[in-house]
Amino acid sequence: MRSSRLPALVAALLAGLVVLTAGAVVSAAAASRRFHFTYAFTLSPPADAEKIAVWVPLPVQSDAQSISDLEIDSSTPFKVSKENVYGNRMIYIERRGHADTPLSVTMRFLVERREYAGRPAARPSSRYLSPNKLVPTSGLIKQVTDRETAGKVTTMEKARAIYDFVVDRMRYDKSGTGWGHGDALFACTKKKGNCTDFHALFIAMARAAGIPARFEIGFSIPRGAGAGSIPGYHCWAEFWEPERGWIPVDASEANKHPEQRAYLFGNLDPSRLQMTTGRDIVLSPPQAGEPLNYFVYPYVEINDRPLEESDSDRVTVHFSFVDESTESAHRARRLIPGAG
Repeated sequence: MRSSRLPALVAALLAGLVVLTAGAVVSAAAASRRFHFTYAFTLSPPADAEKIAVWVPLPVQSDAQSISDLEIDSSTPFKVSKENVYGNRMIYIERRGHADTPLSVTMRFLVERREYAGRPAARPSSRYLSPNKLVPTSGLIKQVTDRETAGKVTTMEKARAIYDFVVDRMRYDKSGTGWGHGDALFACTKKKGNCTDFHALFIAMARAAGIPARFEIGFSIPRGAGAGSIPGYHCWAEFWEPERGWIPVDASEANKHPEQRAYLFGNLDPSRLQMTTGRDIVLSPPQAGEPLNYFVYPYVEINDRPLEESDSDRVTVHFSFVDESTESAHRARRLIPGAG
């Protein structure tokens, strides 16, 4: 097994990131949360696998979160890479030649996540005004946007009108099919979905209104718990305003928790972890398959083809956290194999 422990400074250099850049809105007094996070992945390769390629996202270092004590245990040698559109970092693993032994990766790192109210930024790239495959900015989306923002003048007025529309129109509902793809038209017409659908609609409408907006994805960390497993991803969005820069929103959490509605327009609590940014992602090195809808789970190709859906049971993932903020979390950490 290949084990690589990357000290905080080395990890920061690999990420090419600087903690708390000048002008950040995050203050020293802001609420924060420290927790160890474990990201584990195992692939049982099919019998015909002559080439296996795996991309695994690395966590973001930003104004909102600091990553340290990064340790990567991999059954196969890996390299760290970065795609050039959104700046997402990842580890890339390639194994050639037939072998039926499982391929596994376990990442462990310490996260300090801060309450986040955005950060000043120059006007972003035009990509944040352009449509994505499932995030159109014309047709029905443009019609609805024009109606909901009629009479609104400032960016903040328009963004708040769009946020309120998404929160009011949709319900958090994962029944049936079609949800979970971040399909803005599905969200607009079916009026339901999960966090990807809520924020696809918000981003589509913001861009249709001429407001740059971007998609961010990672994991929600349970509040009031010192340790535990994470069942799946969580995502949110940011929009850009000329005076304040990037401003966060979490419309799906506002829908589930109406008492937080005002707060979650412009603020994010520290009980979360960001892994990547963006949609329609081309990895590094580029994958043979189509651009990824979003990137939070490992992406696998076998013999230069995306892993077949029928083989999805060959992949297992497990995510867990241990909070350092309470004595009970320290006790729990000693009871969880592989934590920390």
